[in-house]
Amino acid sequence: MDLKALAEQAVRIHQQGDLAGAEKLYLQIRDADPELFGPRYYMGLLRLQQGRSSEAADFLGEALRISPDNAGARYNLGLALLQLQRAGDALAAFDSVMATGVQDAKLFTNRGVALWNLKRPAEALDSFERALALEPQSAQAWGNRGLALRDLARFEEALASFDRVLALTPRNAIAWNSRGNVLRDLKRFDEAVESYGQAIDIHPGYAEALNNRGYVRWTQKNDHAAALADLEQALRLDPGHPYAEGEILHLKMQGADWTDYEARKAALEAGVQGGKRVARPFLFQAVSDSPEDLQTCSRIWARDMYLEVQTPPHDPSARKHARKIRLGYVSGEFRQQATQILMAGLYDAHDRERFELVAVDNGYNDSSPMRTRLEKSFDQWIDISTMSDEDAAANIRAAQTDILVNLNGYFGSPRMGVFARRPAPIQVNYLGFPATLGAPYMDYIIADAVVIPGDEQRFYDEKVVTLPGCYQANDNRGRTIAVMPSRAEAGLPDTGFVFCNFNNAYKLAPETFAGWIRILKQVDGSVLWLLESPAPFAQNIRAAAQKQGVSGHRILFAPDQAYADHLARLGLADLFLDSLPYNAHTTASDSLWAGVPLLTRRGSAFAGRVATSALLAAGLPELVTESQADYEALAVTLASDDRMLKELRARLHRNRATCELFNTDLLRHRIEAAYEEMWRRWLAGQPPQAFAVKAG
Repeated sequence: MDLKALAEQAVRIHQQGDLAGAEKLYLQIRDADPELFGPRYYMGLLRLQQGRSSEAADFLGEALRISPDNAGARYNLGLALLQLQRAGDALAAFDSVMATGVQDAKLFTNRGVALWNLKRPAEALDSFERALALEPQSAQAWGNRGLALRDLARFEEALASFDRVLALTPRNAIAWNSRGNVLRDLKRFDEAVESYGQAIDIHPGYAEALNNRGYVRWTQKNDHAAALADLEQALRLDPGHPYAEGEILHLKMQGADWTDYEARKAALEAGVQGGKRVARPFLFQAVSDSPEDLQTCSRIWARDMYLEVQTPPHDPSARKHARKIRLGYVSGEFRQQATQILMAGLYDAHDRERFELVAVDNGYNDSSPMRTRLEKSFDQWIDISTMSDEDAAANIRAAQTDILVNLNGYFGSPRMGVFARRPAPIQVNYLGFPATLGAPYMDYIIADAVVIPGDEQRFYDEKVVTLPGCYQANDNRGRTIAVMPSRAEAGLPDTGFVFCNFNNAYKLAPETFAGWIRILKQVDGSVLWLLESPAPFAQNIRAAAQKQGVSGHRILFAPDQAYADHLARLGLADLFLDSLPYNAHTTASDSLWAGVPLLTRRGSAFAGRVATSALLAAGLPELVTESQADYEALAVTLASDDRMLKELRARLHRNRATCELFNTDLLRHRIEAAYEEMWRRWLAGQPPQAFAVKAG
């Protein structure tokens, strides 16, 4: 057998596109001579063409065993490894080719992709720049450069990069979509929608662009119908599109559109249990009451979106003799917002002889009195809102932050990518996200024995720090209440019992609403007062009430108001009805502060137990029920027994000045004791460990 002639024939028909014929000949040659490099190398290339990356890597590995220094085999092995999402191994392969002195634009481009996948955007950008120096008209390199610049928060430069791609390839749907993402970052939302539209016009089956356009239409344009149409079309085109199922259910819940709710909920739960990317953790909390499923969901999200980035370890000797522990609080909402309404008093109360406070701000200045107050509460302010994760982490590290507290988690404007780079030796999940973050670089979660019972700590990747009483911070001096309006001024009828719930719309599940309707049916003349939300929320809520036998006119909606005015009108309500599986949190303590009793049912996960914790700390344990039947029965009883309700309101009024819930300084003592124990353990070289803070 003339193997050389056979090899030439195999390569020739391979180049002509006859992959099956080439494969047959390559394997025939390989079997005839086990030490030939060529057939293994070309089989590797053939498998790459077929998208069979694992087999390609195997063949190329065999080729390199025979010829370890072959640059072509190393480069193509890198491509196979990149397709297998083994970015670290791919980078090593590309770097070994570079070490031989090869200067090639495609090599630098693919090396940059590996670095970008490893969350190393600055190095990726350098690699893309080197590619463009060799091949200035490479649309691929310009596009990848845009992705790296976006990760570095250099949005205008990223936009220019994508515009360069489109100048080279005007019908590049991927570039139009990426351009839309950058325009969204720049808060140029109309242009973002237009850019996504261009991508969809070019490629009508482009699920990602539809999903992105739908998200902007929903979150920035309040166009519920158009957003839902985009998201549903994306899911039809790509039934496995990451997180689309969850986004659709969340959007429908925002509009109280409960069509197929149970089936959609069951599908999400099954998807999460199967390890699929079906729901973001934040929205899954409003659906699931399983701590185990919530942990799984967070782990999926963390591993998909916020992989740990290896950084140099922290040196205990650098801060061992520091007189004060330096606390960094990270938030995207240092303004008039729910988290800061709770936290503002704690910042002010912190013992400045033992702690320094650093605000790590990922948000914006709303020029509110709250913002002015917060700016005076911190010793140092680091604005990371325009920084990349890498630069933000570097700034936090340079500030020698000892304990970094994550007040967002996956809520609001999160910066988990910063925590993934571990800029502080101790990293804590607190207040903003009532579940585990599912990430190995988060050391502790601060809770209490009600929201995380001891036998459920296994469902938290963080070590659980259990505070006595209620874990929730509260401000005992900043909740100013304006002059109470009349019922007519607040849009309420002159008479009749007023049930209320001022949670966000997404927390309202159909089973909760059905319970409220049953309560309304038993209390003549009563009304249900809800927070106003964008259309079609009110229309759907009233239609649901009508369908269940209660006039839609008995459902009233409170428009958005300044916080002090909202607290004032809240006092007109008679009873706050809590929700499950996601309780009232800040709204619970708002209600109690305003003197309105709150009725809850203890849930089976953190998010559904917060109101129970708050009521126990407020000295109102009788308002915690353990079943839906008891919850509804007590609501009807309280609406019918004026004496009982007045006694509860009077006790709530008396307790406000003395109860644990609003004792900011007591919470401060407890949480500072927690911080000090975390710090003691770290200085001693001990790993994070669950512990309980003693009462006192």
